[in-house]
Amino acid sequence: MTMPSSESVHTGLLDCLQANIAVLADHHYTTGAHLNLGAPLRFRWRPGPAGLPTVEPTLAEQLAAAEELLGLRVRDRASVVGAELTGLAPPGEFAYVVADAYELPWVPYFRRKHMEHSFLLGGDSTVIDAYDNRTPWGVAVPGPRRLPSEGLLVTGAEVIVFAPSPSGPPSPGPSVEHGPADGYLEAYRSHRDRETAMERLTLETWLLARSRRLHAAFLEHRGMPPTSVQREQLDAWDGLAERAYLAHRRVSRGRPEPEGVLERFAEVLAADRRSFPAAPAPGAAAGAAAGAAAPDESLRRTVAAVVGPVLGVREAALLGGTDFRSFPAFDSFRLAEIVERLESALGIELDAAELAPENLRRVDDLCRVVGRSTGRLAVRDEA
Repeated sequence: MTMPSSESVHTGLLDCLQANIAVLADHHYTTGAHLNLGAPLRFRWRPGPAGLPTVEPTLAEQLAAAEELLGLRVRDRASVVGAELTGLAPPGEFAYVVADAYELPWVPYFRRKHMEHSFLLGGDSTVIDAYDNRTPWGVAVPGPRRLPSEGLLVTGAEVIVFAPSPSGPPSPGPSVEHGPADGYLEAYRSHRDRETAMERLTLETWLLARSRRLHAAFLEHRGMPPTSVQREQLDAWDGLAERAYLAHRRVSRGRPEPEGVLERFAEVLAADRRSFPAAPAPGAAAGAAAGAAAPDESLRRTVAAVVGPVLGVREAALLGGTDFRSFPAFDSFRLAEIVERLESALGIELDAAELAPENLRRVDDLCRVVGRSTGRLAVRDEA
């Protein structure tokens, strides 16, 4: 039995149910076959948990996409309850299993969060999980693993065996569906539990950002590299996901909810219609940076001293104006940590309205946020 591998898969562009279907596509066909999952670009939502809508596809929708876009047909399927995972896979094959991440010891969500999670299971108790994500509890790293020697009992699981198409994967063309956003955004705007709303919004923006990048990878694989406007739109989605995560962290710590998150969401969604797939409108204006006064040098060094340990870099690299995103350790979690450490070090609370990711990319950006939050560039006197 040849073992499937995640090495050829764009794991960072896929959700936790797609990732292991993608592994099977490349395993059965050829490198890059999984990118067919990016053929459609959609904004389509349904009722979700806590009375909030979601764009997250159901398992049924994921399986339908596997057949339509990858030619992977469900050959066998079983719902098991109180199952011992050892021995569930057919001899010589890998089964696609969906279970509760709360019960899976190799993922960061183990004993922390209930959510559907997929993996591939071989008859020799080998587990392959291609999920690739940074979480508040650690990093989910793609790769093979083995079930514990004592086995693993889960409350319930869906066990699916796919059959590949003998003629190879389909060849879908790109498609776009821009659904209505008003009811979706209003549900998040009016939800009384703001922490729950911001937590769910973080997931929504993460899913949408990944799906847009997957669509762009599909286009590039088909010889249609994204335009500069489309690449800017991908960056806008990433920035929105960071903004939503920052908002969630602020609210969960009892801080004021930053303004403008949902307004920015509406703007980015509207820009999708212009960017994918139609040609962008000519002459789009680029925002110019405001000419702000140079920050005080002692404040710059204080900020660099806060940021350096979080990103694992020397202060000199930061004081030269390097964008934080160029450092491997930087992500949404590190950005939130920088903000929290900076507030603690300076003994201040930054203005929630200033905490947009695009305002927090460099040392001087942070200095200006401090200045606008306090009304002065030097926020404390050195005695």
